[in-house]
Amino acid sequence: MTEAVADGMDRTTNTRGAIFDIDGTLVDSYDAHFEAWRETLAEEGIGYDLEAFSRDFGRRNPEIIGELWDREGREAPAESEVDRVAGRKEQRFRELISEAFPEMKGAGGLMRELHAAGWGVAVGSSAPRANVSLSIDLLGAAPVIDVSVAGEDVGRGKPEPDVFLRAAELLGIEPANCIVIEDARAGVEAARRAGMPAVAIASKGRTREELSEARLVIDTLEEISPERLEEIIKEHSE
Repeated sequence: MTEAVADGMDRTTNTRGAIFDIDGTLVDSYDAHFEAWRETLAEEGIGYDLEAFSRDFGRRNPEIIGELWDREGREAPAESEVDRVAGRKEQRFRELISEAFPEMKGAGGLMRELHAAGWGVAVGSSAPRANVSLSIDLLGAAPVIDVSVAGEDVGRGKPEPDVFLRAAELLGIEPANCIVIEDARAGVEAARRAGMPAVAIASKGRTREELSEARLVIDTLEEISPERLEEIIKEHSE
């Protein structure tokens, strides 16, 4: 799926929008991302542990690589070097999740329920487009996802609100009538800056404490429904 309104979407009937992050929200990709980073950075002579990964998870690759090179006392990487390292990491990540795809419990069911209830359903992720498209395909979710926005579709990554505002724009739904489902503090903050309430899932590597700014913190997507998300949007607007 490209960054566009899906064929057949009727903007006039969707008055509510749900915008999902991908990693840690729809896909239990924590371990695959860590392993892909660890292997790639080892090739560059850089050690990478879970503490560093937990700090970086959910951010865009150029930001992560730039900070890693700075912490190592290296000269700031050229764009071509960033592209090379990021490309290798993401290629390895896609190999890993294709071997054993880890869908988050309740992900497919919730998206189908929202679609059936007349919601606009979107993906808003800092991940590269290739990762987003692969995840949507492996989820079998293309028929119920109206639009998707990836990291390269916006100028600034989370915690800036760009990705969520772009998703709302493509859905044709006012930001105040959209809700974000996220797993990272930066994503919750991006939702706040976009004027949208957030539901945060305490997935692997996350704590309820760090997600406490969200309207609701959950352990699994099975805990929420279109009706509950509707209530949160109404509470947010009051």
